Amino acid sequence: MVVRVTTRGILLLPLPVSLSNSLFLFSSSSSSMRSTFTLFRNLTLSTLHSPPPRTLPFRLLPTRFPRLQAATDQWVLHEDLPEHDFFHFEVEPEADQKRLPRPEVEVMELSEVPELWRRSRVAWLCKELPAHKAGTLIRILNAQRKWLRQEDATYIIMHCLRIRENDTAFRVYKWMMQRSWYRFDFALATRLADYMGKERKFAKCREVFDDIINQGRVPSESTFHILVVAYLSSPVQGCLDEACGIFHRMIQLGGYHPCLSLHNSLFKALVNKPGNFSKQYLKQAEFIYHRMVTTGCHVHKDIYGGLIWLHSYQDSIDKERIEALREEMLHAGIDESKEVLVSILRACARLGEVDEADKTWSKLLQFESNPPSQAFVYKMEVYSKVGMPMKSLEVFREMQLKLGNTSVAAYNKIIEILCKAQASEFAESVMTDFVNSGLKPLTPSYVYLLNMYFNLESHDKLEEVFSQCLENCRPNTAIYSIYLDSLVKVGKLDKAEDIFSQMFRDASIGVNARSCNIILHGYLYSGNNLKAEKIYDLMCQKKYDIDAPLMEKLDFILSLRRKIIKKPTSLKLSKEQREILIGMLLGGLQIDSDDQRKNHIIRFDFDGNSESHYVLKSHIHRQFYEWLHPTFKPSDDSENIPVKFCTIASSHFGFYAEQFWSKGQPTTPKLIHRWLSPCVLAYWYMYGGHRNSSGDVLLKIKANREGVENIVKKFKAMSIDCKVKGKGKVFWIGILGSNTTWFWKLVEPYILEDVRDFTKAGVNMMGQDLMETQDINFNSESDE
Repeated sequence: MVVRVTTRGILLLPLPVSLSNSLFLFSSSSSSMRSTFTLFRNLTLSTLHSPPPRTLPFRLLPTRFPRLQAATDQWVLHEDLPEHDFFHFEVEPEADQKRLPRPEVEVMELSEVPELWRRSRVAWLCKELPAHKAGTLIRILNAQRKWLRQEDATYIIMHCLRIRENDTAFRVYKWMMQRSWYRFDFALATRLADYMGKERKFAKCREVFDDIINQGRVPSESTFHILVVAYLSSPVQGCLDEACGIFHRMIQLGGYHPCLSLHNSLFKALVNKPGNFSKQYLKQAEFIYHRMVTTGCHVHKDIYGGLIWLHSYQDSIDKERIEALREEMLHAGIDESKEVLVSILRACARLGEVDEADKTWSKLLQFESNPPSQAFVYKMEVYSKVGMPMKSLEVFREMQLKLGNTSVAAYNKIIEILCKAQASEFAESVMTDFVNSGLKPLTPSYVYLLNMYFNLESHDKLEEVFSQCLENCRPNTAIYSIYLDSLVKVGKLDKAEDIFSQMFRDASIGVNARSCNIILHGYLYSGNNLKAEKIYDLMCQKKYDIDAPLMEKLDFILSLRRKIIKKPTSLKLSKEQREILIGMLLGGLQIDSDDQRKNHIIRFDFDGNSESHYVLKSHIHRQFYEWLHPTFKPSDDSENIPVKFCTIASSHFGFYAEQFWSKGQPTTPKLIHRWLSPCVLAYWYMYGGHRNSSGDVLLKIKANREGVENIVKKFKAMSIDCKVKGKGKVFWIGILGSNTTWFWKLVEPYILEDVRDFTKAGVNMMGQDLMETQDINFNSESDE
């Protein structure tokens, strides 16, 4: 007898005689055993019959959705506004999910198993396996491999899914896949993927999903739907990109028609971030809108508003498309909301269209007498674009009068406008109000002021503002470079040399191509050729571009002292770079290798929502500048460093690929205990660590058990006791209580100054890591 199991209808089956006899024979077993057998009797029968699954030719199998590079801007404070809170889609992501067809799973009833001993063992496994962790579970299954077959394993998997022990079902399924007798079961894989996705375990759901694809089958519509929802419900960086990829494959590969709720949920996720982060998803948003229109779906008013909002944030504004969307809203009987008008005002500010901005402003006043602060900012900007800075100042004063307060974005925008117009007195007055307000950050406005005084050649005033900046905020490379340029221009080379040395020593400031060219210019035109050669050597080492006029002068100087001009053709990692790599590799840094494993690429991936990662990102970009791929070397020497960047392909990384990333998976070298220097530990902590509210330090590592044990032994040799918690291949090493004092004494000299401000708050965690640590209790018995 074969029972077909689904989650739709429920049909109680009569208890077969053979199963009754089996229960009688095992009457001496525990009540939990009897409940297990009772569950087998109540298997469900589907009333929904889905068509046979389709197959896919091997050559058409799609590859996994590639990583997407997303850059973040530093000086966009006047754009980082909360408009994304305007979009409220009243949709339930899984509203239509219950109507999706699912394939049936065929499971042999336990009573039909002829061998009594097999029945008892299967029942025992159903009871025993959910009570154990992964390691013990695998050992139990390995002990049964002489007799356990696919029918038995399928029965156990379905039982675990029925009692909501989904992790156990997944582990049994993965164990079953490694057996020689394993035959792919589309219905079982679909059921397992759906259950994992419903629990929002997108990684495991995706693993089964990819297995279905690799078998040449098209996943069911329910699996596509659930996987997209699982990705959308996760705060982990990169999940939105994966959700978009699965949505496209659902349409193109599966030929399915996603339900309205899924369209709305994905669109909402695209516009649920600040505009400068969401603007890269414009094409995806337009695709969703096109699908909704062509398939006859109801287009929510926030779909129109969201599209106009995304268009208003683009670097190149498509005025015709915005007008077309406004007309379509009008034909659909949807009035332009306050949020839509603010988006139109932003587009006018980008284009410099004063007339359209005035019309939009008049409409906005019909909603409320005091428009939102960002509307005032865009009105200031549009007047600035047409050369009317004083009109912008009037709008700023009007905002202060009407709203009673001023935002950081408004202060930064009006100071930028006044500085570009070189209205120094007005800019100073507004800057004084900004400083007295206590609002932060002040750094962008100080950059505008310093550039204005440099262009006006008011170097004394520039030095005064630089001193104020040191008192009121933490300067960065841009501020120091402007001051350095001013010192060189007025001939104060000794002071310029001191400032450059300070920049070079302070990792939170650092030097870049611009600052090196500035000091090189000063040395060359003052006749200090020896120091110019040293700066030239540094720039060659860092692969910084040298300005053409300076290069011409250098060629002549070097030709007098050297037969061959020094132009290094090969790179070599410094001791500090090697230690940084080891620390970050322990923290989760990735390495990609070519097919022959001769050349390797280091991929730096930082959390865009972490302030400490923001500081570390800039530092690492400077440290490995000479190794970076040209794509990630901004031509304008900008500080807008992306959250993801990578090195060139080089054989110099072969040692690290072999030791830390063997066979495409993270591993821990056997000799790792010899390389755990204080510098390595510091960068491990900054990249993949966390400090909780009680001061305990947690270090994350993906490794094997042996590697973690070696690290723990090394810590003990340093007089640091620690505890370990593991989940799969991910381990957390906890340095608790008084042990943290010794840890900090070791690493503090190597912790970046700006990162120290965030360690106590524990904000240097990535989103996923923070979620993982919430359930870790190091006070209980260690998992090790």
